[in-house]
Amino acid sequence: MLTLTENASTIVKTLTDQAPEDDAGLRISSSNPENTAFAAAVAPTPEPADQVVESGGARLFLEPGAAVALDDKVLDAQVDEQGAVSFAIGALA
Repeated sequence: MLTLTENASTIVKTLTDQAPEDDAGLRISSSNPENTAFAAAVAPTPEPADQVVESGGARLFLEPGAAVALDDKVLDAQVDEQGAVSFAIGALA
């Protein structure tokens, strides 16, 4: 299962706390399981087939293809000087 760093949990929680829905989460999807490019967007609820990951108050909704690709990975995040959020995916240590 995807693991979140403390930074990623804090940033995801901050992003989803701005959504009007109480159960909002960050949805990660992949249009091609062979590709390592993922899309991330705040979603009000998970899709029926999504895997839900909760960590430190943050909620992630993983589209089935993304859930498989990210199963043994760790998600990190940072905010730059302009306030832009960037995510990084790494291998579990």
